[in-house]
Amino acid sequence: MKVTLDQINNATADQALQLLDGLYEHSPWIAQAALQQRPFRSLSQLKHAMARVVAQADAGAQLALIRAHPELAGKAMIARTLTAESTHEQGKAGLTDCTPEEFAAIQKLNADYNAKFGFPFILAVRGPRGTGLSRKDIIETFQRRLENPKDFEIAESLRNIHRIAELRLNDKFGVEPALGNRVWDWQEALGAFSDPEFAEKGQLTVTYLTDAHRSAAALIASEMKACGFDEVDIDAVGNVVGRYHGAGSKALLTGSHYDTVRNGGKYDGRLGIFTPMACVRELAQQGRRLPFGIEVVAFSEEEGQRYKATFLGSGALLGQFNSAWLDQKDADGVTMREAMQHAGLAATMEAIAALQRDPKKYIGFVEVHIEQGPVLNELDLPLGIVTSINGGVRYQCEVTGMASHAGTTPMDRRRDAAVAVAELALFIEKRASQDGDSVGTIGMLQVPGGSINVVPGRCLFSLDLRAPNNAQRDALVSDVLAELAAICKRRGVGYTTELTMKASAAPSDAQWQSRWERAVDALGVPLYRMTSGAGHDAMKLHEIMPQAMLFVRGQNAGISHNPLESSTSDDMQLAVEAFQNLLDQLATENESKAK
Repeated sequence: MKVTLDQINNATADQALQLLDGLYEHSPWIAQAALQQRPFRSLSQLKHAMARVVAQADAGAQLALIRAHPELAGKAMIARTLTAESTHEQGKAGLTDCTPEEFAAIQKLNADYNAKFGFPFILAVRGPRGTGLSRKDIIETFQRRLENPKDFEIAESLRNIHRIAELRLNDKFGVEPALGNRVWDWQEALGAFSDPEFAEKGQLTVTYLTDAHRSAAALIASEMKACGFDEVDIDAVGNVVGRYHGAGSKALLTGSHYDTVRNGGKYDGRLGIFTPMACVRELAQQGRRLPFGIEVVAFSEEEGQRYKATFLGSGALLGQFNSAWLDQKDADGVTMREAMQHAGLAATMEAIAALQRDPKKYIGFVEVHIEQGPVLNELDLPLGIVTSINGGVRYQCEVTGMASHAGTTPMDRRRDAAVAVAELALFIEKRASQDGDSVGTIGMLQVPGGSINVVPGRCLFSLDLRAPNNAQRDALVSDVLAELAAICKRRGVGYTTELTMKASAAPSDAQWQSRWERAVDALGVPLYRMTSGAGHDAMKLHEIMPQAMLFVRGQNAGISHNPLESSTSDDMQLAVEAFQNLLDQLATENESKAK
């Protein structure tokens, strides 16, 4: 018989503790302490309460919890002394069927890990979808985490323990995140498309209008049609647009981008496309129409990886497509115009200008996005309410010195372009830190034609500078550019800078932020408000209509722009449910106005 939340809330303390037995390996104290917070409004609230008990425990209790877990494919499995829950999990991941080579590899990793950290390696082997990681994934994760520092591994072990408990709780309650699973599966399917040179290495890269990009667009369009959207098309800049008609003349605009950074993750941007798609699918299956339409846009470009243009897809909706972009060339000399024509797009300013939206036809813009940072992960929270998006600028720069012989050129007579940029990088680190919440990055640094025995004569580099408000951002930019000029003058080298992106800070609309807060609160999830350090398409739509964002927790310490970027289907389920709550709120508001 499945457990219910009513049973947990109404049982005696001992009965409730028995119902929650086995969630945390040999550690009933966690559920016992969490039950003091009854009644719980949702499973999510119960999960968070148990996670906070662990977070507030002392270091000794946390280590004892970690050490209460068995090794993967270890002595307890061989001796068949694992708990029923651990036996199920290790079996589901295939650890009971290891080849001799895999078993030997895991045994050595267990020994090395224990020797380094003093506790067993903990991994939620059922994975982010709950269906089990492959043995290959388990071994690779084991090897990677063996290189981490101890404090990081303690935190990562506890996070995995919470995931194990979450899956066990789902089993007890007979809960399956069906909508979250669908969203997760869509992202996995989309992750099959990658630009050829990266696909060969098993890496995910989808840049603007490549064949992989077009295949991704085709899949999104196909799935939109299957969901029941009334209209689906790919527009003049490659955006995939799905419209689900409502009873009224206005629509809610939502979506995110489907291009990626090089060797990136599967969830950045894409989560914000598939979450509302899942909501539309449910509405269509119910035959339900809202007082407003829903327009989901999978933006074709946000990352600026192939051409020196960012927010190209969302900017086109604002009439902000720069005609000069059509003549930009990528690294292979292909102009954007040629790329558009290859993709079957008109490649004319007339067709692109026709994409501009009339804000009077929309009630607002919302975006769901993976957090791309560690905050929610560290707080054991699945969702976060975005209060503002940082403003930022990007530059492509070059320092030009004099290439000369590394052995014969004295140190005091060099005009080293790379060292000038290195000095600037150290200044940026110090200057951004002074603000507390500004950030500055040189993410690309290249010495063209460099040689081990040649003083660099040229250095190409990028600048990415961000801050929570425009004034703070502009002060940072001014100081960095002034320092670049001073460094180059002192070192006798020249420089050029090209501004490739400038985005204003975008505070969330107060009313829309409140709607997200109510939507999340209805799930029984504690509210957490936070700024976004990353840029998003919502920054562009902010210029013409009210906007607000919802963040979803990332796994692996919240890493993003990285193959390790991940989230769970349980957290995605909550994102879909929050979006559904938002839609219901808007419907109720519209109906109230109509009376």
